[in-house]
Amino acid sequence: MKLSIGYLYDLVTVITQKELKVRYKSSFFGYLWSIANPLLFAMIYFFIFKLIMRVQIPNYTVFIITGLFPWQWFASSTGNALFSFLSNAQIIKKTVFPRSVIPLSNVLMECLHFLFTIPVILVFLYIYDMSPSLDWLWGVPLIGMAQIILMLGVALMLSTLNLFFRDLERFISLGIMLLFYCTPILYSAEMIPQEYSWLVEYNPFASMITSWRELFMHNTINYPLVAELYAYAAISLLIGSSIFNKLKHRFAEIL
Repeated sequence: MKLSIGYLYDLVTVITQKELKVRYKSSFFGYLWSIANPLLFAMIYFFIFKLIMRVQIPNYTVFIITGLFPWQWFASSTGNALFSFLSNAQIIKKTVFPRSVIPLSNVLMECLHFLFTIPVILVFLYIYDMSPSLDWLWGVPLIGMAQIILMLGVALMLSTLNLFFRDLERFISLGIMLLFYCTPILYSAEMIPQEYSWLVEYNPFASMITSWRELFMHNTINYPLVAELYAYAAISLLIGSSIFNKLKHRFAEIL
């Protein structure tokens, strides 16, 4: 079945809008809840690591939120991916369309939430006498596209495998928690002892977080690091697509 780009665009738009309406149905504060969670944790981590443990990182509040907001995009996309096919079972059964659009829509929805957090980052930059630069105009789309591709691969893999292995969600919750502390969000990569440096060197999410932080805090696009992120994203998409294409023909019997 050949599909035009316009049709796919409309399909992704419609499904993304549906997911947004479902999430914020009867919600008075709407998307504000999507930034309330990371902001609350930022306050807690600031209190623990800066005021009690006295971590010596300048502008630590900005440091935390520039790591937490991109991480929230990853964590939410991953959590949603587990149930993206299950929650859309009726649509999948009754309508013929590319199933991969559903995980993509979830990733894009969380991308929108992330974009809505950028004004919050700007406020904190102003408070700490920092300012953005024109590099943001192409830096945000450049890094954002890499994260979309990375997350799409993860979403395709998890949404597919969770149909066949329902215990997967338990392991993923633990995995996200473990990854959080193995990724330089609350601390800088330079603080990691040499014998544990591999935790950052081979961690795609470390490249992701550091790329965003370099842009937001230092107005710098670390092109080698962004290139590394795109390499991880390509691998993620390749693995995710392979798993999805191999198992998608069995969706009907599972759902």
